[in-house]
Amino acid sequence: MNWLLNVVVMIQILAALVMIGLVLVQHGKGADMGASFGSGASGSLFGATGSANFLSRSTAVCAAVFFICTLALASLSNDRSRPSTGSVLDRPVSSAPAASVPLSGAAQIPGGAVPAPATTPAVPAVPASGAAAIPKN
Repeated sequence: MNWLLNVVVMIQILAALVMIGLVLVQHGKGADMGASFGSGASGSLFGATGSANFLSRSTAVCAAVFFICTLALASLSNDRSRPSTGSVLDRPVSSAPAASVPLSGAAQIPGGAVPAPATTPAVPAVPASGAAAIPKN
């Protein structure tokens, strides 16, 4: 199956490169529009341009090959397993396992340090500054 994917990718790349080359070689429809005002070389300004030439037909074939390869790649790369019968609503619900202890803070960061258990901070007997001498109202 892998070799088939590689072949389809190579055909798609080749078709894309050939299509880019063919588009760059062709001249645009606007090239004849300027000639119609001055020299009259073009048959009509916005009318039919006649039958398609070899380059435009080759571009259409390359575009068709490119789109067919794209659809083939989309169908070949779909590797999901399909249920045998029934819809999504008929399947049983799979529940996630419940977490034992919710983590918070640095414990949620991978590789972070686990915080120490919360304890009450020790209050010094003598304040370090004169802030304790300020009366509170």
